[in-house]
Amino acid sequence: MVDRRRLLVILFLLHLLVCSESHSFKHFHRKKKINGPIKTLVVLVMENRSFDHILGWLKSTRPDIDGLTGKESNRLSVSDPDSPEVFVSDDALFIDSDPGHSFQAIREQIFGSENVSATSALMNGFAQQAASMGEDMPRTVMSGFKPEVLPVTTALANEFAVFDRWFASVPSSTQPNRFYVHSATSHGCQSNVRKDLIHGFPQKTIFDSLEENGLSFGIYYQNIPATLFLKSLRKLKHTIKFHSYKLKFKLHAMLGRLPNYVVLEQRYFDVNLLPANDDHPSHDVALGQKFVKEVYETLRKSPQWNETALLITYDEHGGFYDHVPTPVSGVPNPDGILGPDPFYFRFDRLGVRVPTILISPWIDKGSVIHEPSGPTKYSQFEHSSIPATVKKLFNLKSNFLTKRDAWAGTFENYFYLRDSPRIDCPEKLPEVTTSLRPWGPKEDKSLSEFQLELIQLAAQLNGDHVLNTYPNMGKSMTVAEANRYAEDAVARFLEAGRAALRAGANESAIVTMRPSLTSRITGGVYGSQVQSH
Repeated sequence: MVDRRRLLVILFLLHLLVCSESHSFKHFHRKKKINGPIKTLVVLVMENRSFDHILGWLKSTRPDIDGLTGKESNRLSVSDPDSPEVFVSDDALFIDSDPGHSFQAIREQIFGSENVSATSALMNGFAQQAASMGEDMPRTVMSGFKPEVLPVTTALANEFAVFDRWFASVPSSTQPNRFYVHSATSHGCQSNVRKDLIHGFPQKTIFDSLEENGLSFGIYYQNIPATLFLKSLRKLKHTIKFHSYKLKFKLHAMLGRLPNYVVLEQRYFDVNLLPANDDHPSHDVALGQKFVKEVYETLRKSPQWNETALLITYDEHGGFYDHVPTPVSGVPNPDGILGPDPFYFRFDRLGVRVPTILISPWIDKGSVIHEPSGPTKYSQFEHSSIPATVKKLFNLKSNFLTKRDAWAGTFENYFYLRDSPRIDCPEKLPEVTTSLRPWGPKEDKSLSEFQLELIQLAAQLNGDHVLNTYPNMGKSMTVAEANRYAEDAVARFLEAGRAALRAGANESAIVTMRPSLTSRITGGVYGSQVQSH
C-alpha cells in the first residue's frame, strides 16, 4: 500500500511538472554525455561572512583546519603599538550592525592604512576600521561563532570537505564578487555601476559556455534573482531557466530533473512572512542554517544524489576579521579593464578568505582542502574557481572566460579520489531549533547597498529605469515595500518573456518592459516589447 501510494505521488508530481513546464521541459534534456562521476553541480553563495567568523573556531576540534587559536588580535590604532588590543572571541550570535565592506574599508582592514604597496597583507586593520563606525564595532568584527551555534554548517564541514584557502575574488562588496562566480570578471565593476545595471553586464558567462556545449542550467530564486544583472541571462530563451525555489527545486530534485548546473538564490529581503535567509547582517543566521539544511536534505533524497556535488561559499567577508593574509601578488587582471576613478583598481589582488564547503558522496569525510596545486605557482581558490572547475568537470570545449578562471585553482580532482560514492552520508542534518535574533524582521528598515542594487535591477526589469525617479529608486523604500516591488518586477519580466516565446519571438531577443502611465498601486498594466540584441 505504501509503495503504491508513493508511486501515485510521483506520477502526480510528474504530471504537474509536465503541465506547468510544457515549453521548458525539453530544456532539461542533457544533450552531451558527461563521463565523470559528477553530472550536476549545485552552487549556493551566501552573504557577507569571513572564514574565521563562521568556521575559525572549528579548529579546536579540527586542528588540520587553519582557524583560530584565540591569540589573534588587532589594535585599535595600527600606528600606535600601545593602543588597546582587541582579541578574537567566540561569542558571536546575532549581529545587528553591518560592518564596513566597501573597497576603501577593506583596504584599511587588510593593509592597516591606505598604502597598498606592501608585498603582503598584514590583516591588522579590522579593529581600527571598525572603530570608525562605532564603539562596539571592533569587538563585533573580531568575533566568531562557536561550532555548536551553527550546527548545520559544522555538520557539513565535518562530514565533507572544507576549503581553508578560498578567497573572495575582489576586495570589495557583494555584486562584483558574485559576478566572478558566474563570469570570472566583474567587467570593471568595483561597486554599483548604474549604466551596466540598466543594460545588463555584457561579459560572457559560464551559462553561455554550458549552452554552447549542450548542457543544461537552472536558477532557483526566492524573491529576485541577482543573476539577472548579467545581460545574456535576460534573453528570451533563458526566461524558462528561472524557477521558483519554493515551487520547483524540491520537485525537480525528487524527479531527478535537476540540470547540470544549478544556482540557488536566497531571500534577500527580510519580511515577516518569509524572512531573509542569506546570512547578511542583520539577518538571522539561524534562518540561513535552516535554508542550507533544506537544500542538503533535498539533494540527499534525490535520485541524482550519487552524481551531484554542492558547493557552498560566501560572496565576501562582510567586514569580519580573518587572520589569513589576502593574496596581493601574482593575481591576473581578468580582462584588462580597470576600475573607475578615483582608485582605478587593477583587479590584481583578491578579497578576504571566506567559508567554503564542498559536499558530495564522492568526497571523503572530514577532508580539508588547502591551496591548489596549480595551474600556476600563484594560483588560489577563489570564486573564479567555480567556472574554471565547471569547464574541466564537464569537459567544456569553450575557452576559459577570462585570464582569471584560466589562473584559478580547480577542485574537480577531488571527485576522483574514491572508486565509488559513499553510502554513509547523513540523510538528515541537525535541527535548528533556536533563533539567534531576539526579535523578528524589521520591515520598516531602509535598504542595504546590495538591496538598493536589487531594486535598481527590478526597475530595469519592469521598465521603471526610464523614469526620473530611477537614480534614487529604493532610497525611500522600506524593506517590505522593496520586497513587493522586486517580486512583482520579476514576475512581470519572466511572464512577458515566456509569452513572447510562446508567440514565436526570436529566442535571442530581450524583453524591454515599459512602465505604465498609471500607478501600479491602482492596478496599472505594464507593456513590453521584444528587442534583438
